[in-house]
Amino acid sequence: MTMTTNAAPILPAFAATEGRPTTLGVLGGGQLGMMFVQVAQAMGYRTAVLDPDANSPAGLISHHHILAAFDDAQALATMGRLCDAITTEFENVPAASLDILAQTTPVSPPAHAVGIAQDRLAEKAHFLQSAGQPTVDGKGLASAAGVGPVPYAALVEHADLASIDASLFPAILKTVRMGYDGKGQVTVTNQGDLERAWESLYKAPCVVEKRLDLEAEISVIVARGHDGVCVHLPVQRNTHVDGILARTEVFAGNVDAALANRAQQAAIAIARDLAYVGVLCVEFFVVKTDTGLDLVVNEMAPRPHNSGHYSLEACDVSQFALQVRTMTRLPLVQPRLHSPTVMLNLMGEVWLNTGELRIPVWDEVLALPGTHLHLYGKLEARAGRKMGHITVTAVSIEQARDVASQVQAILGLWH
Repeated sequence: MTMTTNAAPILPAFAATEGRPTTLGVLGGGQLGMMFVQVAQAMGYRTAVLDPDANSPAGLISHHHILAAFDDAQALATMGRLCDAITTEFENVPAASLDILAQTTPVSPPAHAVGIAQDRLAEKAHFLQSAGQPTVDGKGLASAAGVGPVPYAALVEHADLASIDASLFPAILKTVRMGYDGKGQVTVTNQGDLERAWESLYKAPCVVEKRLDLEAEISVIVARGHDGVCVHLPVQRNTHVDGILARTEVFAGNVDAALANRAQQAAIAIARDLAYVGVLCVEFFVVKTDTGLDLVVNEMAPRPHNSGHYSLEACDVSQFALQVRTMTRLPLVQPRLHSPTVMLNLMGEVWLNTGELRIPVWDEVLALPGTHLHLYGKLEARAGRKMGHITVTAVSIEQARDVASQVQAILGLWH
């Protein structure tokens, strides 16, 4: 049974009754954990990271680094004793570990929500439920406005092959668990290709998703508190290359206002129906139909998201500050975008695209106005590995795009 936590905020102050400073914990030591740690420390908290990698970016800068597997019983007990509240930086942490921690320590997001996000079929079932239950919850409009998932079918066992409707093709075959950044996915043009594609994924449980005619890919980041209060960042317009986010643009009017509102309210509804606490990113497709543009929900991430990194410089409250506020019961205020912005991901290819390992010319990049460089401290550059990002802020999106194009040219990024 999960403990009932005190409704008082967990303030960044010396915890006199415990004889130690207030400490916030995070499961996972990657770049999302690193940025969370940086923001939490700036707000006056001590931090603790649980991660098995001795060189994890978050572990290297945290007050405490517990070097152990995420299901290590002794490590979890240590985290529970050390921390006043705990969160996670990635969705594949064992949900059972979150349940164990929640016996003694406030944990957000809740284990059941993380468990749903780990399973594409459970996730899509939740999207269908939220889409069918538009309501107002007293904390503001929280209607899914009929935004359901991509048309799909389950492929769990061999008998399912014969029942896959032909209308789903062409399709994308995705593993139910552990797929991200284009991994665990195969494009399938027709029903005849399906069995071979499934075999290439070792016949793991999969979902067959209809490939749609996309106008755009967008995402919404919401933060929901213990009291049900929900705020959100602006809608982010995203560009992917080889299944990995390459570019995010955020500015007033980047998406049709009616679609943007529907996406925001759908994301709020999804969070509400999960009884969610924490930061949640919901990804949507803007699709072309016979009557115009419409929305479908793609997937969710129960954590801060790559597409929200720009908020560190372009908003008055970042997604990581919202993460700290939700887990500590601090007030949630509606973030404000104060600068049009373009965010560019820096993959390992930036260090390798001359054919040999090189040091990128960061001085040339930082000579451009409005550039903000974030490197994650990873010790090895590999193709397809997220090594950092650059955010460009400006007084207009045209100026931000112009500087972003110059950054791309200097670093040899995709165009």
